[in-house]
Amino acid sequence: MEFLLSQICFFLIFLRFITCGSFCEANHTFYVGGESGWVLNPSEPYNHWAERNHFQVNDTIVFKYKLGSNSALFVYKEDYYNCNKEDPIVILEHGDSRFTFDGPGTFSFISGHKDNCEKGQKLMIVVLSPNQTKAQTSLSPTPAESIDPVLLPAPAPAKSGAPLGFVSWSFNITLMMIIATYLCI
Repeated sequence: MEFLLSQICFFLIFLRFITCGSFCEANHTFYVGGESGWVLNPSEPYNHWAERNHFQVNDTIVFKYKLGSNSALFVYKEDYYNCNKEDPIVILEHGDSRFTFDGPGTFSFISGHKDNCEKGQKLMIVVLSPNQTKAQTSLSPTPAESIDPVLLPAPAPAKSGAPLGFVSWSFNITLMMIIATYLCI
């Protein structure tokens, strides 16, 4: 029994170091358009910029622009394609506007200033879930698309039904993940 507990403790410490990379990693902040910021004619098209980056849940994007000269609207996909500014989900108009991704999926933004969206000032970002890789998503939408890109789930981990003494392996893993997460906080 004591040997089993020491093995579990050792594995817990080992697991803590491994899982802290994903659970304790600081969320990233991305500046839309890089040095150009949220402007009408950026040095790189916004969707190319988005494709170069890897966005995950809890990451933040920052729209930098002169206060009162522009805005960013978080909109539905159809409104993105039609540059419809009438019914945004969120209006970002503070000049240094921050938006944090609260879940995986496709997030569409357009400029709220005059006809900037029609001139190309818009951005679509695919946010990955913790179990996805960039290769599992598609960010090459066409105007004819009416649904979001398919986000494929990661393959399920192999199950090991082998028990460890009086406690099952899956219970140990779950318990260790909870404790490792707690230790990371």
